[in-house]
Amino acid sequence: MKRHTDIGAALCLLLGALLTAAVTAAETQRQPVTIEADSAVFDERQGQSIYSGHVVITQGGMQIRADEVTVYLADEKLKRIVARGEPVRFRQQREGEKEILGEARRLDYLADEERLLLQDQAWLTQGGNRFSGQRIEYDMPRERVTAAQGEDGSQRVRVTIQPKAGSPRDDRP
Repeated sequence: MKRHTDIGAALCLLLGALLTAAVTAAETQRQPVTIEADSAVFDERQGQSIYSGHVVITQGGMQIRADEVTVYLADEKLKRIVARGEPVRFRQQREGEKEILGEARRLDYLADEERLLLQDQAWLTQGGNRFSGQRIEYDMPRERVTAAQGEDGSQRVRVTIQPKAGSPRDDRP
């Protein structure tokens, strides 16, 4: 019984840290977006721009690195980012908080919904705790991480929860 309590406590700590990230996500959205790439194509009619080659997107403490990124705007406001790469890397660091890292071959960031979707060989870590699967969704306002295996049953979901420092061990079966 003690083991389940420790795992539950560790999961609550992880979700609490993700909640803190969600609360400050609105602050990040008010900061400018900086994009660096080898090339860029702007289509004002479609409200999108495509960046290729060593793309780095930075907004506050959030950074996305990818091979190719499409940015969608509406009314001069960021709506969506779609990044592809081998792999795409995501990093979020806020002052006084643990770093959140993620990686996948495709990343979709829906700015209005404050939702991050990592697909194809995806993983997300925070404070040593790790989620991996074919698809990982991080819904900031709902404080929810959802991990799923591939549609063909490949790449099962795996969660690793680090024990809380200083917690007693329970070696009973």
